[in-house]
Amino acid sequence: MTSCAQPGCTGTIDDGYCDLCGHPAAVATAAGPVVFPASPATGSAAPAALSQPLTGPPGAVSSPMSGPVSGPMSGPMSGAVTSPASSGRSRAGVVAGIADLPSAPYRDPATAVMADPMVPEKNRVCANPDCGQPVGRTRDGRPGVADGFCPNCGTRFSFTPKLTKGDLVAGQYRVLGCLAHGGLGWIYLAADENLDGLWVVLKGLLNTADAEALESAEAEKKFLTMVDHPNIVNVFNFQRSGGLGYIIMEYVGGQSLLDLRRQGPLPLRETLIYGREILRAFAYLHEQGLVYCDLKPANVIRVGKRLKLIDLGAVQRLGSPAGTSWVTVGYHAPELDTQPSSVSSDLYTVARTLAVLAVPGFSPAKNGVAMPLPDDCGHESFTRLLRRATAPDPADRFQSAEEMEEQLVGVLREISAAEEGVPYPASSTLFGPERQAVGAGPAESGPRVFDPLDPEEVAAALPVPLLDPADPAAGALAGLAGRLPDELLAQVSAMAPTPETRLTLARLHAESGSPQAFAVLDELAGDLPRDWRVTWYRAVAGLSTGDLPRAVAMFDACVSLMPGEIAPRLGLAYALELSGRPEATRWYESVWRTDHSYVGAAFGLARTARVDVLDEVPATSSHHVPAQLALVAAAARTASSGPDEARALAGAAARLDRLPGLDPRRRDLLAAEVLRAALTWLGTGTPDPALRLAGAPLTERDVRRRLEAIYRGLAGGAASRQERHALVDLANAVRPRTWV
Repeated sequence: MTSCAQPGCTGTIDDGYCDLCGHPAAVATAAGPVVFPASPATGSAAPAALSQPLTGPPGAVSSPMSGPVSGPMSGPMSGAVTSPASSGRSRAGVVAGIADLPSAPYRDPATAVMADPMVPEKNRVCANPDCGQPVGRTRDGRPGVADGFCPNCGTRFSFTPKLTKGDLVAGQYRVLGCLAHGGLGWIYLAADENLDGLWVVLKGLLNTADAEALESAEAEKKFLTMVDHPNIVNVFNFQRSGGLGYIIMEYVGGQSLLDLRRQGPLPLRETLIYGREILRAFAYLHEQGLVYCDLKPANVIRVGKRLKLIDLGAVQRLGSPAGTSWVTVGYHAPELDTQPSSVSSDLYTVARTLAVLAVPGFSPAKNGVAMPLPDDCGHESFTRLLRRATAPDPADRFQSAEEMEEQLVGVLREISAAEEGVPYPASSTLFGPERQAVGAGPAESGPRVFDPLDPEEVAAALPVPLLDPADPAAGALAGLAGRLPDELLAQVSAMAPTPETRLTLARLHAESGSPQAFAVLDELAGDLPRDWRVTWYRAVAGLSTGDLPRAVAMFDACVSLMPGEIAPRLGLAYALELSGRPEATRWYESVWRTDHSYVGAAFGLARTARVDVLDEVPATSSHHVPAQLALVAAAARTASSGPDEARALAGAAARLDRLPGLDPRRRDLLAAEVLRAALTWLGTGTPDPALRLAGAPLTERDVRRRLEAIYRGLAGGAASRQERHALVDLANAVRPRTWV
């Protein structure tokens, strides 16, 4: 364990965060920390300094569908992206995983076999994808039949099991009965007599008597025996019986997610945990050049503390010819009518599955037609996650399972923090940390508690998108340091143009409020289409130039692109506050509740709704003292005549006394504010000598004496004659009346 580097903290670094104060471990780089000289005017780092860490990013019934090649893999999240290697870690421990859920019982195979295998008439439809009409139904008083020909197109149908109890397949697998009926026919339970009766599942591979077609299908599916992932069912073999082909898979005895959903909508947190496990399995398949194609709740099984994808019958290789993928109405992506399945169409099914699990009343399809997602899926960030994954244009969706998982985990972190009341911080792979907390501390004098936000200060304080380390100029950009924004602009302009140097120039223009910012960004958007950082810098430029409607719209777009990221939510909160819109409060609350390292969100909440939240700023934070001073100022400047106000003022005075190392003049000025508020309260309230404020009992005479002494002490250290005279006048005005 490594000791925490925060001053005064005795905690240790665990999973990248201090187990006591919650601060992240300091990032060490080969080049060492980048230090920026202070501005002579402000004494702080230049707003445009390239203060980025160097750890940075690079970013129903099944039926066959048809279509050409899938769309491009570059999408809205192109640009700086890394894999979420530790995205589940946080100060509060590991974000909940499948192991944290109650264990699901194992289902005895003997109880899973159907006593009377029969397909209900309502589920009997023609297998011809160009038809899909009802078949085998009761009609005109005549009972329905399980075998026959479609009256619409003539395609043969059969809903009777082809294997019966006791049949021996390939001299090895003894059939015990039917488990279920799927798009490719019946699924059977069998015992492997070569392996001491090991339970296995037989699933139909291809319903054809064409031996050549069957052999081709078997050869194409042989790659499934190489699939090896803890969240994916094992495929053991392929065999034939009676002219039909079967995939031999392990038996997974447990409850499907469909079984769990039938008991009611699943908790959102539990749903996201399942989504995370599914995405990990999909990431593995995609890495092998495979797509699952037919995800739905019935194809995911929970057993013990594991989650497994079953039914690999629809899995195929990326780029397989159009018309070869099996999908389920209500879950499959709409472009599969004309295109083969792709990574983005696979992720589409994940989002639809999560919606079915968690959204009350949502049905994926009605009368054979896919239903749209509800406007509200139960949680803002969850809704945006689903909408991004199911965007009509495949290029607008998540482009990898890792990318979707990272955003899903961010949403899970937000929801977990809200449910547990414990922050779940984590380092972002897309953004650096908050550069400064905007508006930290109280206004210098009343009656306002806080000064209004400065849009340019906000633009310069927001987290910065991380550099792509693969860019040729990444090292040079990380080593730049300039005293003034103009110096940095000149340095970057002199470098060879690369995506990162051009983005850095755009950032410098955006943060400085340059009139050229939007022209630079428009040109960049043409050369870097769908790069989310262009949208981000348009939002930042909207802040710095005072175009607040644009800033709100662009930050909102970033939140939709990255619903699990903190930085876009913080930017949106600032833009909404500057626009005078009350929605800022909930976005500040979302940020602060999830990650206490974004102290600007705490001050945003204090400005818009809840000043008491400043008590949550950790004592180890450099913003702890400004937060405490703001609480004192709020108590003094918003004092009322209520009966509890005296205790509130006494508490504020005590809070001030407890602050170590505070500038004496600042302490005395705030103490004077508290005493003046107490003097006003005493005009209608009852004195209470037991309460003490700044060393004085709560009586009018004692408060006046203490207040007079503070003013005279301040006058002695005044910086000018005018200030000294004003303070003496105040001392004379508050001194108690005497005969001397």
